Amino acid sequence: MEYEPPFLESYKSLLQSSLGADVGIISDTRNDKSSMVERCELPLIDLCRLSDDHFEREECMKEIIGAARTWGFFQVVNHGVPQELLRSLQYEQMKVFRIPFASKSQKNFLNLPARSYRWGNPFATNLSQISWSEAFHMFLPDIAKIEQHQSLRSSIEAFASVVAPLAETLVHILAQKLNIKFSYFQENCSAKTSFLRLNRYPPCPFPSKVFGLLPHSDSSFLTIVHQDHIGGLQLMKDGIWFGIKPNPAALVINIGDLFQALSNDIYKSARHRVVAAEKVERFSVAYFFNPSKDAVIESQMMPSLYRKFTFGEYKEQTEKDVKETGDKVGLSRFLLHKQRTMTPQENFEQNAMSLSHLIIDAGIRTT
Repeated sequence: MEYEPPFLESYKSLLQSSLGADVGIISDTRNDKSSMVERCELPLIDLCRLSDDHFEREECMKEIIGAARTWGFFQVVNHGVPQELLRSLQYEQMKVFRIPFASKSQKNFLNLPARSYRWGNPFATNLSQISWSEAFHMFLPDIAKIEQHQSLRSSIEAFASVVAPLAETLVHILAQKLNIKFSYFQENCSAKTSFLRLNRYPPCPFPSKVFGLLPHSDSSFLTIVHQDHIGGLQLMKDGIWFGIKPNPAALVINIGDLFQALSNDIYKSARHRVVAAEKVERFSVAYFFNPSKDAVIESQMMPSLYRKFTFGEYKEQTEKDVKETGDKVGLSRFLLHKQRTMTPQENFEQNAMSLSHLIIDAGIRTT
């Protein structure tokens, strides 16, 4: 179809080297990326409890903090984003992605900056580095520049206007656990520093060989995702991949690298991926709560695991790694000391520290 990115043509050499001369023929001994995946029910948190009595609010906040510590992912319902708006946005997504590839891949399409439209991985050197997906990645201030597709612009702006305060509410709760003043986020983060990404995952003729989206962790403080009913989002916990069951009424929340660094690893920025599907397409939209490029990321907890860095430094390092290796390296670039296996005594002390944090949770402030 004329709106599909030219995956087969662009990755012909990589595909042939792995699948043989005929890329339509798939070996019977496939490395199935989903064969070792467990199904999971992410923590599901009802945010209406934040407006209930004091006890319910405290319990809800504990659940949010606990999920951020153990999973790095959770789902929320009664989140304030109308289902009608989500349906409208998905409809507009479908329309814009079905514009011919020759048009949507042009520079300044939708009057957006170059590289707003993205597909695949131009730096891939093997099949495992191919992302079988396309996306519109938008800096929020640029959305106002969309002129020819007013309904798309209206849906995106409406979505951003309701998820931005949701992100701030969740960040406020998580920041209190770290004794970080919310003014830090107010000074460094806003709708003008955040991003929104529309994703489409086309049908793939060999879904066991490539990813829909490569395994990665997000470079944000917090990410809010709405996924359709198809599924395919997976996260890693304790070395095991878990498939996240779609919940039409919920939004998926995940912790990003910046919050993991700021929290000194109390919160987990879990690696996640999207698997490719053979016969169906999948849509999702993600809101990335990001700071300005000069925002300083520095944990106040001692000893700090990461050196002080700015978000701009982090992005530059990530872009360099992707160009050189085809993949994102992430937070390990900013560790003060190389990771090593902990001794039994260190494991005991780490577990004791974790327990103390859980005890502190009980006294969390609500102001």
